[in-house]
Order: sequence, then structure tokens, then C-alpha cells
Amino acid sequence: MSFAAVASSTPRTQRFAGAYQQVGVQTVVADASAHRLIELLFEGYFADIARARGALRSGDVATKGKAIGHAARIVEEGLKAALDPVGGGSLAADLADLYAYIGIRLTQANLSNDESILDECARLVAPLRDAWVAIGPQAANRN
Repeated sequence: MSFAAVASSTPRTQRFAGAYQQVGVQTVVADASAHRLIELLFEGYFADIARARGALRSGDVATKGKAIGHAARIVEEGLKAALDPVGGGSLAADLADLYAYIGIRLTQANLSNDESILDECARLVAPLRDAWVAIGPQAANRN
């Protein structure tokens, strides 16, 4: 039996693993640039979409709802809130509209248990994430 198998089988070890992960996340966030924070939001969004998809397939309603809810919060309270409506002009307005649409679609996916809507939400955000990651080196050079 591997250490990972033993570690994942005890509640005490699971608590330690959760605490370690939380400390790791806090450290990454504390040390991150503004650009990296948005990348982390994108990463969290896609992790939640994947978790929701897996929960949907396995019939785990609670996990599905929690994952979709978290993805929606990332969009609304993270990505949309980070927009600069004054300085961002029409691009910021268009992104705000897109994020509002994604929020609606995530709610619909949750209510209807529709994996194709989750796929749509992932497809809509993927180009934004990819573009954001691509400009990362330029953003780092400006700091």
C-alpha cells in the first residue's frame, strides 16, 4: 500500500492535507501579482467546471451544486469585479455582458443537470484564459 493510499484513508490525515493545501493557496495568493491573481481565478473556474462535470456524471448533486456555485462566484466576484468599466471601455463592457451570460448559463446547468451547458461555459472562457496567460510575460516585464 502506498503512502498516498494510507494518507487518504484517515480523517486526521485528510485534515492535515486540507490545511497544507490551504496554506499553499494562501501563500500563492499573497505573493501573486495582479495578473497572476486573474490567472488563479481562471484556474479555479476551470477546476470547478471539471468538478461539476464529474459530479454530474456520478450523480453527486451536492458536489455539483457546490462546484457550479463556486464557478459562478469566481465569474461574478472575481473576473467581473476585476473589470475597469471606465478605463476598459467597450472591452470591459463586453466582458461584463459575457460574464453575466455565463452566470445565467451556470445557473441553468445546475438546475437542468446539463453537461453541455458546462461545456459551453468552458468554451466561452477558454480563449480569455489563453489570451491572459499569453500576455503574462509582458505584464511581468512591466512590474
